[in-house]
Amino acid sequence: MSDISRKLIALDLDGTTLNDHAQISPRTRAAISAAVKEGCIVSIVTGRPNRLSEDLYDDLNLKTPMINFNGNLGILPHNQWEREYQYTIDKTIVMELLANSKKLGLNLIAVEGRDLYLANRGITSGFGFFPSTLQSNQVLSHQSLVDNPISITVQVDQPGQKAALMDYVLHQFGDQVEVAPWGGPHPIVEIATKGIHKSTGLKFLADYYGILQQDIIAFGDEANDTSMIKYAGTGVAMKNAIIPIKQTADDITEFTNDQDGVARYLEDKLNLAVG
Repeated sequence: MSDISRKLIALDLDGTTLNDHAQISPRTRAAISAAVKEGCIVSIVTGRPNRLSEDLYDDLNLKTPMINFNGNLGILPHNQWEREYQYTIDKTIVMELLANSKKLGLNLIAVEGRDLYLANRGITSGFGFFPSTLQSNQVLSHQSLVDNPISITVQVDQPGQKAALMDYVLHQFGDQVEVAPWGGPHPIVEIATKGIHKSTGLKFLADYYGILQQDIIAFGDEANDTSMIKYAGTGVAMKNAIIPIKQTADDITEFTNDQDGVARYLEDKLNLAVG
């Protein structure tokens, strides 16, 4: 890769770097390791909280900062870091949602921060993202929510209630937050600080490392990847990505996330010696 300038490679996780079993394949691990050896900076930029990302970060043997909660948290995992940042939400919004949960048909209200997880209940079908049972110190209440959270995740009882919830939040708090429905079939809405997206974290990484925008390669597959795909010099949509992402991207992988699409793309474009 000697003839290629230093790259910042930004990796979405679900539906992108991870296969359909939410795992990192040996080929993907090897390709990312080879890219790092060639001088590339590889960072995870995900909608996941850090509690559900750090094992994958370790699996890839990364030492770079990680961006979580769709750009709302930037950390250096396992370290205290002077450059760490976070965007938080006024906790009174959480209390309003709790007070109106029955009227809005809210089944789950979960709030998170770097070292924070509180919820009004455990959820049996946690989709792999939420605990099925809560510890006593994880129950959401006026007393337990001391700090402003980074993210609020809300599940409605019925899919048809999702639009009404989004309208309510935007009408009441639209000057402070924005709402994003999860992709797929889940009747879940995520609430986070207005104007903060994955591109926020990507720009932070580029500035930190002194990487030009044209030297950023970003991979994604879902709506929450839109800003990152647009910001990167080369925004790459997965073959399995939703159509709007493919229309936004500069390039599309020839293979899906379950066929090592990221690894194959990097091997080809960066002429990586893997193995």
